[in-house]
Amino acid sequence: MSLLTVNGIKKSFGGLKALNDVNLNVEEGTVHAVIGPNGAGKSTLLHTFVGKLKPDEGAILFNGDAVLGKDPTQINQLGISRVFQTPEIFAELSMLENVMIPALAKEDGTFTINPLGAAMNRRSIRERAEHALEDVGLADKMHGTAANQSRGDKRRLELAMCLVQNPRLLLLDEPTAGMSRTDTNNTIELLQKIHSRGMTKVIIEHDMHVVFSLSTRISVMAQGAVIEEGTPEQIKASARVQEAYLAGNTGEE
Repeated sequence: MSLLTVNGIKKSFGGLKALNDVNLNVEEGTVHAVIGPNGAGKSTLLHTFVGKLKPDEGAILFNGDAVLGKDPTQINQLGISRVFQTPEIFAELSMLENVMIPALAKEDGTFTINPLGAAMNRRSIRERAEHALEDVGLADKMHGTAANQSRGDKRRLELAMCLVQNPRLLLLDEPTAGMSRTDTNNTIELLQKIHSRGMTKVIIEHDMHVVFSLSTRISVMAQGAVIEEGTPEQIKASARVQEAYLAGNTGEE
């Protein structure tokens, strides 16, 4: 069953066609990677999924509901959460406080004027936030200030901020960018654990070790269009993909 359906998405910036008739089907329960060279349109495509960019043409359906025309908060309430390429966190708050805010927003359906004050008075919100931090391996750092954490821990914090909302679809934009190999492998293990629960994910990633460790389906983009789609094995064997992007990089270590 297709959870996310993308039909004929087009987006131009002046004379540049950032997205050129993109079609994509993400089946429920899969890990669907979108790969391609820099400038291929991958992050632009994710922006259209969460309401940060409005396409010039096309349609996006999530579980049969139209996404286009909804604002980011409404799309989030449908069940879509996103981990950004650069962590978007509340730097001066504690790790726990960072996770409590989206937990409250998901439960109440909107962001309040004083979300932290409201969240602190709700035991269920605190417990859910603590569980999400434990889930991503940050239980021992929950009272630390977010700004003082390593890049890897900030990425895990943002992941916890998404997981506490219990999304049906998790979008990850280069989740291991800037990480050491150890942190990358730890993130792979964490995402594999999440996948075992059935959560659907779309991942943009340049590290082929990550892509081939996690994905069940891969779409390859170049110059704003999907040029190939298939299983990891099919993508590895594709001469067209080898020429356009992989150049022998199959993610094997």
